[in-house]
Amino acid sequence: MIETWQQPLPHGITLSCRAAGERGRPVLMFLHGFPEAAFVWDELLLHFSQPEHGGYRCVAPNLRGYERSSQPADVAAYRPKQLVQDIAALIAIEGGPLACLVAHDWGGAVAWSLANRQPELTHKLAIVNSPHPGTFLRELQSNPRQQQASAYMNFLIRPDAEALLREDGYRRLFAMFSHGAPATWLTDDLKQRYREVWDASLTGGCNYYRASPLRPPRPEDPGAAGVTLPREMLTVDIPTLVLWAMEDVALPPDLIEGLGEYVSQLTLEKVPGATHWIVHERPAFVAERLAAFL
Repeated sequence: MIETWQQPLPHGITLSCRAAGERGRPVLMFLHGFPEAAFVWDELLLHFSQPEHGGYRCVAPNLRGYERSSQPADVAAYRPKQLVQDIAALIAIEGGPLACLVAHDWGGAVAWSLANRQPELTHKLAIVNSPHPGTFLRELQSNPRQQQASAYMNFLIRPDAEALLREDGYRRLFAMFSHGAPATWLTDDLKQRYREVWDASLTGGCNYYRASPLRPPRPEDPGAAGVTLPREMLTVDIPTLVLWAMEDVALPPDLIEGLGEYVSQLTLEKVPGATHWIVHERPAFVAERLAAFL
């Protein structure tokens, strides 16, 4: 059974959360990406909360800006420091260090940052198709393939992005799911769940892109070309699983080259035939690999 609630945080943000499993058990926390929401993890929440699969307390917040979580109007409120603060506060409320922080896409960006800044908050880290900031910056600065693959970011920062995304019943957003392979998993019921999330919170998701300079350079905007990240902001020294779907058209496999330079305890698993939406496509496989890591 999935429980849902609104969790106020000490710094004034509220996160809408989904969870399964008993409080007091070791905690797995799951962070979603764009244009998703916490419900994408429901199958894994139920799986890992069962005694035969570890009996974990499994928690999936909607990140700030999404669903019924707080939606600050200021774009600066979506910078990494603020996003990490939310998750750190939620971890404290759930009883301290996590057994593992599991994250996909933008959730992974938050998780990489938290693992670097406050590694004491989780024993392990599991990343699903979310680029490490060091390799992402490198590829955005120097690799035309990645610059082309990430060109959509410069669309999402437009002031009219939300209006354009809502056209024709969210045609552009649904097309994202089938970019690379047919989205046979995208049922009518699932489409309706996504519509409800987007009806409530599309600006918050776009603000993540507006707040970040990690995007392809343009003549009028240096983007990633104007960014320098010191190495101390990039290292991760806790056991880390990176599960990488190799058919991800937005995040090509070049992004996992050299990852071991930043992650000292890295387990990297490449998944042929899967796309960016592997959590939807192959949830049982994701659960099995995560269980092996745990």
